[in-house]
Amino acid sequence: MPNPSGYPENPEHPEHPSGHPEGSEHSEHSEPGPELRAELVQASLVAIAVAVAGVLLGLLWLWLAPKVPLVSDGSAVYLKNSEGEDAIGADGVFTLLGLAFGAVSALIVFLLFRHGGIALVIGLAIGGVLASVIAWRLGLWLGPTSDVVAHAKEAGKGVTFDGPLKLGAKGALLAWSVAAMVIHLALTGLFGPRDPEPALPHVASPEAR
Repeated sequence: MPNPSGYPENPEHPEHPSGHPEGSEHSEHSEPGPELRAELVQASLVAIAVAVAGVLLGLLWLWLAPKVPLVSDGSAVYLKNSEGEDAIGADGVFTLLGLAFGAVSALIVFLLFRHGGIALVIGLAIGGVLASVIAWRLGLWLGPTSDVVAHAKEAGKGVTFDGPLKLGAKGALLAWSVAAMVIHLALTGLFGPRDPEPALPHVASPEAR
C-alpha cells in the first residue's frame, strides 16, 4: 500500500551497502598480515633452535666446571679444601658460558634475519631461558650424584670423591637471554637496515616563476 505522505518508508532492518559489508573491515584488521606471520614463524624457529643449543651448554658446563672434592671420615662428609672456591666456581662458569652463547646466538640470528624486528629479540630471550634451564638440568643429571651420603659410603673412608654439580646463583639462568638481547639490539642499531630519508620538498626557483 503506498505511503500517503510521499516519503519512502524506512525498513525495519536496514541493509548495509553491498560494496561495504560490515564484517569486511573487521576481518581485515583481525588477521595479521603476511609479514607479521612470517616474523612470528621466524621467532618461533629461533626460540626452538636456541633452546636445543642448551644441550651443548650443559655438556660444556659439566666439563669445565671445577670439581668440588669431598672426603668422608666415616661419620660425616667434609670439603677437602675448606678454603677453596670450587663450590662457587660452577656458578661463574655457567654465567660466562651463558654470556658467550648469548652473544654467538645473537650474531647468528642477526646475520640470518637482518630485517627482523622485536619478535626475533623476544624469541632469543625465550629460547635463552629455555636453553639455560635445559643446560642446568642436564648438568645435574649427568654430573655426580646428589646423594652425598651414598656416594661417600661407596667411595670409602678417607677417599676423595667429587661432590654434586650445583648452580647456587639462579640468576645465571638469565645470562644467555640478557647477552642475546643486548648484542642483537646493538648489532641492529649499528649495522641494521636504515629507513629511507624523506625527500626534501621541491622549491621553485624565482626564474621559474
